[in-house]
Amino acid sequence: MSHDENESGFVSHLAELRKRLINSFIFLIVFFIACYFFAEHLYGFLVEPFAKAVKDDGSDRRLIFTALQETFLTYLKVSFFTAFFVTCPFILMQIWKFIAPGLYKHEKIAIIPYLVLTPILFFLGGMLVYYLIMPLAIKFFLSFESTGLSTNLPIQLEAKVNEYLSLVMKLIFAFGISFQLPVVLSLLARVGVVDSDFLKKRRKYVVVIIFAAAALLTPPDPITQIGLAIPLLILYELSIFSVKFIESKKLKDSDA
Repeated sequence: MSHDENESGFVSHLAELRKRLINSFIFLIVFFIACYFFAEHLYGFLVEPFAKAVKDDGSDRRLIFTALQETFLTYLKVSFFTAFFVTCPFILMQIWKFIAPGLYKHEKIAIIPYLVLTPILFFLGGMLVYYLIMPLAIKFFLSFESTGLSTNLPIQLEAKVNEYLSLVMKLIFAFGISFQLPVVLSLLARVGVVDSDFLKKRRKYVVVIIFAAAALLTPPDPITQIGLAIPLLILYELSIFSVKFIESKKLKDSDA
C-alpha cells in the first residue's frame, strides 16, 4: 500500500470519527433541550430521597437558594446530567461502530458483553446511591441537628438547592464509575496484563486502595464511604471469578 493510500485511509478514519462525535454531540444537545423543559420534575425526582428521609421528623423542611441565578443554573445541571445519562448508550454505540470494522469476528464477540455491562453497572451504581446510600446519609447528617437546649440556639439544616444537587451527582458518578471495576479488570485479563493469581495475591493492598478511593470520592462520612467500599470489595471478588473464567476459556481455545 502506497503512502498516499495510507494517508487517505487515515483521513477517512478521522472524518468518520468526526462524524460520529458530531452525531453524539447533536444527540446530547437535543436531549439536553428536551430535559430542560422537565427540569423541575427531574430535580423533584432527585430530591425525593431527601423528602422521604425528613417526611416524618416533624419539621417544616425546605431547600433554599442564596443567589439569584442558583436555581436556574441548578436546572441546567440537572438537564445536562440527565441528558448525558440517557445518551451514554448512544455514545457507546457510536464508539462501537467506529472501532468494529477494524476488529476480527472473535474480537467483536469478546467486546460486545462489555459494551452491554458498562451502562448496566453504571445504572446499578446510581440506583444504589438513590435508594440506599442517600437516605442513610441524609439521616446520618440530620442526626447532628440540635434543639438548642445545650447550645442556646437550635442547629437546623437548611440545604441549598445547588449543594444538594452537587452531592447527589457526585455520588452517582462516583458509584457509577467505580462499578466499572469488573469491566476494567476483565479487559486487562484479556490482554494479559493481570491474572487471577495476581488479583488474589494483591487482595490486601486492594482493600486499602478501595477504602482510600471511597474516602476521596465521597463526602467525609462513614455511611457513604462504607457504602461505596463494600460493593467495590464484592465486585473485586466477582472480578476474580470473571478473570478465572476468561483464563479457562483461553486454555480451552489453545487446546482445541
